Amino acid sequence: MAIAAVLDGQKAQAQEVETLVVAGGCFWCVESDFESVPGVIEAVSGYTGGRTKNPTYKQIGKGGTGHYEAVEISFDPSKVSRAHLLDLFFRSVDPTDAGGQFCDRGESYRTAIFVSNPREMSLAEQALAKAQSELGQKIVTPVLQAKTFYKAEDYHQDYYKGEKLVFTRFGPKRQSTAYKRYRQACGRDARVAQLWGDAAPFSKGH
Repeated sequence: MAIAAVLDGQKAQAQEVETLVVAGGCFWCVESDFESVPGVIEAVSGYTGGRTKNPTYKQIGKGGTGHYEAVEISFDPSKVSRAHLLDLFFRSVDPTDAGGQFCDRGESYRTAIFVSNPREMSLAEQALAKAQSELGQKIVTPVLQAKTFYKAEDYHQDYYKGEKLVFTRFGPKRQSTAYKRYRQACGRDARVAQLWGDAAPFSKGH
């Protein structure tokens, strides 16, 4: 009985975790933003939405794969709702830009929300309508049927807090420092703040 109770408890705990897959431009930035949200367990950088199996970062960068840079957000729905995460997502990107995000241009940097069932579709469409009404501009972020999510190379995971030295146009920097420089230079937070003002959930922290 004790073993059964433990197994039931583990099963219940496993069922509590849900995932949300979004594309919001540079996946380092999306991962950094959402791992700061209470109730989010982890955010994993990867690729999805395209045709190429097991794509590499180099393939994605060249274009033609159809894949987006995306992030799979695992969360505890008893602590944070999917609807709230979707609201945060729209207000952390420029959903009016169909050609990429900020300084990153091309198909892999477009925004999107990926859904697996009618409930997820409904919640995403509601969040989109709410964001469009609040913003007062046409949102071009599509809601797409989920496809296989391919985890990105290890060096992309938690890039924003890495301490390895990398070579940048500013010289050798620790990953965490290079990330901050990149984010600022790309204009992500400035543009999000311009669009969303006080409703922008993450731009003030960078």
